[in-house]
Amino acid sequence: MRGTMSCEGKKRGRQEGGFTLLEAMLALSILSVGLLATAAMQDMALRGNVDANELGFATSLATEMAERIRYNTKNVTAYNNIDTSNSATKPASTQTMARGDYDQWQARLAATTQLRNAKGMVTVTASGPTNLNQSLVAVQVTWSGKVLNHSVTLNTVLVADAL
Repeated sequence: MRGTMSCEGKKRGRQEGGFTLLEAMLALSILSVGLLATAAMQDMALRGNVDANELGFATSLATEMAERIRYNTKNVTAYNNIDTSNSATKPASTQTMARGDYDQWQARLAATTQLRNAKGMVTVTASGPTNLNQSLVAVQVTWSGKVLNHSVTLNTVLVADAL
């Protein structure tokens, strides 16, 4: 009786001794899916970081122009319809400060390596009661991403008598 039991024990031990090829392949496929998901998350995080850097830089360029306009508030209308991709929209030669701001902003946008095909536009519209001399200034920076075009618009209200 002892011999029979030990023989059965040996059979069970061989059957339960390790992984089968099927189990190993299943574990390997689950591990592969997990690694691919991790790699995809890393790619998404990197893309998000690049987009955030571009957005921050574009916001900085838009703010720069808005501050230039704020400094020259009494001539705010000279900045209306500026488009750095169209030199015909350059302010009149009588508006030397606005013209200089246009030239410097256009040069900064053209020289930037952080944004591809960057261009800037400014629109100025009267805002509020006319006796307050308020103007809504919208400064927009657009650039080409790897897949889509992006844009940032900074809106601010300026009062001509603020200086």
